[in-house]
Amino acid sequence: MTRPTGNVRLKSARVAAGFNSQQDLADALSEHATRMGIRGLSIGARQVRRWESDNPPWPQPDCQRVLVRLLGQSLESLGFTPPWGPQEQVSGPGQRTTVPRTATNLVLPSAPGRVAAMPQPMTTGTDFRAVTKAHRRLYWSVPPAGLHPAVEAHATLGCLLLRDAAEPTRSVIAEALAETYLLAGRIEFFDLREPGLAHETLLLALQAAGEADAPLLGSAVIAHMAFIPGWVGDRDAARERMTAARTYARRSHASAEFLAWLDAVEAECETRCGDTRTALHLIGHAEEVLKDGNAHASPEWMDWFSPARLAAFKGNTQLLAGHLPQARATLLEALEAMAPGEEKQRTVIYADLAAVEAASGNPEGACSYAGQALDQLTLTWYATGMDRVREVRRALTPHQHERCVHDLDDRLYDWSTTVSALSR
Repeated sequence: MTRPTGNVRLKSARVAAGFNSQQDLADALSEHATRMGIRGLSIGARQVRRWESDNPPWPQPDCQRVLVRLLGQSLESLGFTPPWGPQEQVSGPGQRTTVPRTATNLVLPSAPGRVAAMPQPMTTGTDFRAVTKAHRRLYWSVPPAGLHPAVEAHATLGCLLLRDAAEPTRSVIAEALAETYLLAGRIEFFDLREPGLAHETLLLALQAAGEADAPLLGSAVIAHMAFIPGWVGDRDAARERMTAARTYARRSHASAEFLAWLDAVEAECETRCGDTRTALHLIGHAEEVLKDGNAHASPEWMDWFSPARLAAFKGNTQLLAGHLPQARATLLEALEAMAPGEEKQRTVIYADLAAVEAASGNPEGACSYAGQALDQLTLTWYATGMDRVREVRRALTPHQHERCVHDLDDRLYDWSTTVSALSR
């Protein structure tokens, strides 16, 4: 039985360059990154060992630059396979190739009998991006379980197109592909409650953003990745990712809205880690950033944040901090400021208002707001909103024999709501 040999191409290049051990290469890469002006990049022997394994992961953008510069070879020559597959791949007539769904090795099938594809025309990038924009808009009204397969299929197409594209079309496709994977990751995390799958998808989004050299989009992806550890109380991991997100944002012309959103994301992570004081400080800073503004416009793809949504972040944090009168006032202001098309966020606000009333000893008010949240969920499903409603119901346990709570249970466990909740 043949033993695995690992990534012999990288091993050979390492030894040929005079680095006898993986640690020697790691030290040289870290030092070379500093000379190239890449600050904060530290590569260890463990990372080099992963690169020299049988299935080496595609390096992150900064690591790509240093590897290529130091060793003088392309990534493909060093034994790495890009997430969109190799540039040349042959499939026999009638053969079908299974497409694996992993963040480190997304290999797509080539058209049967083709060795090298013709370069894509410039219109390809424009057309691919147009579908990406359509999916972005559809997210706010189409059920996530129905939209997600379409978004994933679009991403698969993007990987295929990227293999055959040359600049400037390649950068256009790569940026739209990053946005597509970001949307898929958002659906998986916020709507389908699949954090592990969302992490893999967001890694693909980050890789595509690196190919497009789009640091602001990369910042948005990493900030979304901070939600994953933040929501389970892993403060260190969330903070580390937020530091990376802010670093990428500094490499571009970030708008005031984008910078305020980064504060809001970190505030939500801090809230879920139990530090509401730090969270409220971050939200206060975000409010000042929005008030001061700057000369930079927000990117078109950033359609998930507004002053009203910042107020919703703030109201939830005040609720969890026990500042109930302030939370009620903030959430009502946020609800009033919500624009048409923000129905998913409206569901969350109704649920948080219900939580305020439950904590205030007002079960009838809590059930009324929870009922409005359920009304909205029947129109636009949102797993995050349903989770908040369930939290309210648990808070109403001391009042579970009251008529209003029985009526809420009838709504919470009717046929349509129950099937929706269990099928997502």
